Amino acid sequence: MFKFHGDLYTDVRIEDVFETNITFTLGKISEYKIRNYRAAFVRVFDGKRWFYSSTSQIEQIQDEIDKLNKMAEPNPGINEDAIIKKLEVNKGEFFSSNDKDISKVPEEDKLNLLKDMFPVITENAYIKSWTARYIDCRKVKEFYSSKGADIKYDTQRCGFSISFAMSEGEKKFQDSYQKGSDNFQALLNQKEILQKHISESEYFLLNSKPVEKGLYTVVLSPLAAGVFAHESFGHKSESDFMVGDETMKKEWSLGKKVGADILTIVDDGNEPGSGFVPFDDEGTSAKKAYLIKNGVLTGRLHSSSTAAILEEELTGNARAMNFEYEPIVRMTTTYIGSGSETKEELFGKVNNGIYIYTIKHGSGMSTFTIAPSLAYMIRDGKIAEPVNISVITGNVFKTLTDIDGVSNEVELLSFVTGGCGKMEQYPLPVGFGGPYVRVNNINVQ
Repeated sequence: MFKFHGDLYTDVRIEDVFETNITFTLGKISEYKIRNYRAAFVRVFDGKRWFYSSTSQIEQIQDEIDKLNKMAEPNPGINEDAIIKKLEVNKGEFFSSNDKDISKVPEEDKLNLLKDMFPVITENAYIKSWTARYIDCRKVKEFYSSKGADIKYDTQRCGFSISFAMSEGEKKFQDSYQKGSDNFQALLNQKEILQKHISESEYFLLNSKPVEKGLYTVVLSPLAAGVFAHESFGHKSESDFMVGDETMKKEWSLGKKVGADILTIVDDGNEPGSGFVPFDDEGTSAKKAYLIKNGVLTGRLHSSSTAAILEEELTGNARAMNFEYEPIVRMTTTYIGSGSETKEELFGKVNNGIYIYTIKHGSGMSTFTIAPSLAYMIRDGKIAEPVNISVITGNVFKTLTDIDGVSNEVELLSFVTGGCGKMEQYPLPVGFGGPYVRVNNINVQ
């Protein structure tokens, strides 16, 4: 298809993108965008440096290749370069969502998906402002390389978010409900679930009290556990943080005990949902990477460059937000693995603790911070009264070892608003989740 220079490595990533963004504010359309475009990212490597170019003119890809070739220095031994030797050569077509192509769903159906939920929102007297948003994105990617890679595959996500602000006198509460999937049909019939969430939020608004600060045993919901795994550990597993940093490499040496025996954390681009990436943006097939297994650091996430430098295997985690960016090391679907306790057994062992159900946001590297939204006391093994919590915090290493209960069912979550941010590339779609996780000695404020 393209003419590649024999003494340079070259790859081409073509993206055919369809996306929809519909937003209603207080029932009136405030945004309505449907976009379809085709664009490409080209890069050339001469063994010393990478040369990049992006274009929305597909017919000019060869011209872009030729321009980059002139900048690079020919290297007859390029195929023996450690980075290039790491790169996989995959071929074929790998389509997973042709039968549920989101671009074929009528616009009216997408509008009605939101409109059908409006009465559930407007009938609640405590909701003072609200926004309803529908988002979808389908990408068909092609990847070609001078090593012989020739693949075509698709990814797709769609979903809605209902965010609202409640108030009663001086009391205020904000939350949201959202549902994401790779199939539009999975978004239907959500009114009862939304109604339940709004009712729970109303109860929280009217009855929650400030928490008494201190150290608690905390049970994290699959949502909270997934955010913890992503923010507090997943980013540390992105191996570009370790390149050139001997202290970091020693701190995160493979085989080191870093968590409780019952803790396993996985990153896997094969999992359906918003983190589904069957191939990364270097043409590497998705792998199930065990980052922690039974409390031991067993792996980390790689691009071809970091895998070559650290002399480890590829994991399929070189990702770019879109055609304008180069691939860097990013997560896909990151989650905590299942344990042996039922949810009831997990809660039953907590006499006086806290349950974190939903969250506003989370962050962390050496120290993590999670800002809860819906949170409750646990008393004598049962979920009790709602409490207002500003943040929960802790040292990542200590918290990983203080996990003493993991439920036996894992829930993986897909979201269509927001995403993961790293460097200038935000928001990148990712998935996360886990079981219910019980952790001791969490600082609650």
